[in-house]
Amino acid sequence: MHEPNLNRALELVLALMPIPGRSGEESIVAEFIREHLQAAGVAPGDIVVDKAHTKTPLAGNTGNLILKLPGTVKGPRRMLSAHMDTVPLCVGSQPRREGDFIRSANPATALGADDRSGAAVVLNTALEIIERKLPHPPLTFCWFIQEEIGLYGARFADAKLLGKPAMCFNYDGGSAGKVTIGATGGYRMAIDVRGVASHAGVAPEKGVSAIAIASLAIADLHRNGWHGLVVKGSQRGTSNVGVIAGGDATNVVTDRVQLRVEARSHHPKFRERIVREIEKAFKNAAKEVTSSLKKKGSVAFDGRLDYEAFKLSDKEPCVAVARSAVESIGREPELAISNGGLDANWLFQHGIPTVTLGSGQQSPHTVNEALSIPDFHDGCRVALRIATGTAKN
Repeated sequence: MHEPNLNRALELVLALMPIPGRSGEESIVAEFIREHLQAAGVAPGDIVVDKAHTKTPLAGNTGNLILKLPGTVKGPRRMLSAHMDTVPLCVGSQPRREGDFIRSANPATALGADDRSGAAVVLNTALEIIERKLPHPPLTFCWFIQEEIGLYGARFADAKLLGKPAMCFNYDGGSAGKVTIGATGGYRMAIDVRGVASHAGVAPEKGVSAIAIASLAIADLHRNGWHGLVVKGSQRGTSNVGVIAGGDATNVVTDRVQLRVEARSHHPKFRERIVREIEKAFKNAAKEVTSSLKKKGSVAFDGRLDYEAFKLSDKEPCVAVARSAVESIGREPELAISNGGLDANWLFQHGIPTVTLGSGQQSPHTVNEALSIPDFHDGCRVALRIATGTAKN
């Protein structure tokens, strides 16, 4: 079994985490990865960037970074991936080692281990294979953009540039023993509530408050169990009103409120039911609020499926490879299903069965985020065994 250079891997992740690179601004991260690949001997022309960023709602400054290596041994092409972007809370991260953990010395920021630890695992694996000339099946390494705001890098990836991998191993999770074989589906919607403006002191009865409409709708969803954790018989899902904005002054009956809402479930039909219940609550609330002039408000919905749910069979070859790799380093594989979206959701839609593996992240998207160094090192070990084909299915 091949062992990676764990000191170099730690240096890479420590260098990657403080680089500013929130969604849409990943070019500096991509350049860091490119420079290290070229220093290892990769020809500049072998490193390609697709045009995914030209198709995303947020105009980004780079696309997905892709490296393909021809195999030195026969076998189906394997792909290793991670995403380069972080949430805005990570900008200003100052990674500092504290025993077996790395945390941000800046108390106002998250660390950025999500997902710079995954990016480092994939980069270190590529460097090990290239520099040491390790035998390997055909390989694709991909670093995705804009995962945090809707999995857009994976969604709009140029599949032709990936080389038709038979399986993928995506690094974006917690414990190195965790093997995520499925994830929920997510639907996002913008709700535009229109009312009627009026002077709130002189003639409030002539107005129709958009805020009142939105409040009644949200209260109805909460009372009837359609907001937050949604459990109806054997069906489960979640919904959340995450953003609400409207109004300029207290002396005006607010005539417009805009909301951003999401619904998730591992069961597509139940997720659709949650969406219908949200729409029904807002439509009913719009009918309920009436002015003295018999005027009513209105609601409009603009929704889209962000990613569809998926679940791999335990017998899928990539699941067998992942389990074998985890077992090969002396750990017990923990099969899991994610309640959040992953790049794996869209890779699965592209026809690439994908498991997501851990690289030591803990408490992501918070100022308490940490990176477990032992878990990160184990993630590097697992990745190298997968990439060299020493973990069999």
